[in-house]
Amino acid sequence: MSSKNVTSEVVSVDEQAFEKADEAEVDEDGFEVVDETPEFQATVQMEVQAKVDANHPDGMVDTSEERIYGATLEQEERIRAREAELERISARAEMGMQDGRENRTRDIVAKQSAERRVEFQKRAASVNPWADPDRDDPRAELTQEQLAAVNKQSMRLAEKLDGWSRAAIGRRMGEAVVDGKDLMSAVVGVFEELQTAPGQVVPIGMLEGVNRKEVSIEGTVTQLWEPSSSAISQVGLIEDDSGKTKVTVWEKSNAPWIKEGEHVRIHGAARNWYEGRVSLAVTGWSTLHFPERGRWWE
Repeated sequence: MSSKNVTSEVVSVDEQAFEKADEAEVDEDGFEVVDETPEFQATVQMEVQAKVDANHPDGMVDTSEERIYGATLEQEERIRAREAELERISARAEMGMQDGRENRTRDIVAKQSAERRVEFQKRAASVNPWADPDRDDPRAELTQEQLAAVNKQSMRLAEKLDGWSRAAIGRRMGEAVVDGKDLMSAVVGVFEELQTAPGQVVPIGMLEGVNRKEVSIEGTVTQLWEPSSSAISQVGLIEDDSGKTKVTVWEKSNAPWIKEGEHVRIHGAARNWYEGRVSLAVTGWSTLHFPERGRWWE
């Protein structure tokens, strides 16, 4: 037979007060400082009732669809914050995939464009052998004396031709010299070719030799007269140092008004022929620029 003796140390209330006396704070007179701030603690019944109210639909202050059923406000805030964070992570991941896709697409398009350009140049080589992308620079076939002369002339032409680099001009001249032209003929031919190339301001006196529909010119309006049709806004003559030509501004072009004696640059003017002479028309595709307008210092 076994028995268990359970002993416990019983401490009286006075002894407990005596033990806590060392922990109590005292004032200057030696009296114990008593904290008079009341401490409120929920009873078991209050805690149970709080849980019931939090989970019961009738006990919620806000029963809208935006509230999460069965969750306290604190729990709901944590859930909403977590959902927002997951949405941001998902958005960043999706944007990252899109950026990568754009870069890959750009690389593929650039590669395909380069391949098409090479293929086009190879087809063009059947007409112009210098268009072959596998052919070396023609200047490599020149003698040192010829190369020096070509470089000197290309530097001179580069000052007169806007938009053309010395290297591009030198390559064209090298092609002409290798094909058998003398240096002066190559200089004149390349200058005329590049001067009337697309995008260049063509001298008015060379309009007849341009082989395209639209051109850009620059000159001074020397004369204006009354249009013969209501469809025409203005008609007159424009000229530069190389020649002059008739220019017609159509009403539907909505072009700005031109004055006699005014300097104007016309981009995208339509080239026409009338009685064997070339003329220009300002259409809706044309743009007019007046370099001297707004120069208040003059």
